Amino acid sequence: MSETHEENGAGVLGAAELFDGVGLDYERAFGRLPGQLAAVEWLTGRLSPGSRVLDAGSGTGRPVAELLVAAGHEVTGVDVSATMVELARARVPGARFEQGDLREHTPPEGGYHAVCAFFPLLMMDRKEQVGALRRMASWLAPGGLLVSATVPADVEGLEIVWMGRRARVSSFSAEAYLGLMREECGLEVLRAELSVFRPEVAGGEPEEHLFVYARRAGEGG
Repeated sequence: MSETHEENGAGVLGAAELFDGVGLDYERAFGRLPGQLAAVEWLTGRLSPGSRVLDAGSGTGRPVAELLVAAGHEVTGVDVSATMVELARARVPGARFEQGDLREHTPPEGGYHAVCAFFPLLMMDRKEQVGALRRMASWLAPGGLLVSATVPADVEGLEIVWMGRRARVSSFSAEAYLGLMREECGLEVLRAELSVFRPEVAGGEPEEHLFVYARRAGEGG
């Protein structure tokens, strides 16, 4: 990501507009993200067949929803971009995809056995991110698993250029993000890993990623 210091915000895209424009280029750039693939493999090794799984910010459906469906799970994908939802429905017909905002999503009765949340919050402000994390944690059935990823940084409303488009992002440091998982969401952090990835796109710059594996307490705490 590269920063820009213009103050008026002209030309800055919202999440839906940005990802409508990115489309399949996102899958080409990030579809073989090692940390993400490892997290999904870890998750599928711990879920019973037929588990209900939410792919939050599901994009084109690949690789996350596709891998989860192949492992025999009942997958729901939610994305704010109409283009991404259309692509996902065509590419991963075994999952159910809906266009919507995570801040307004209603989980099924009994919640989810797992939630995957790979980078869906960065274009929300910090207060909204905390609320979204709390909501996702609350959607987990007892003993449910949350695997998530973010770009750790102590920033609020930072204007950047990403994949040739201007956007405004907010995030937390790695330490603060882990604290949110424990203190705001009440989850047990099982594992946390930092890595660096260069998107497979012309001019792509290395990004630091934080992958977090967490669990909600089972029945009886």
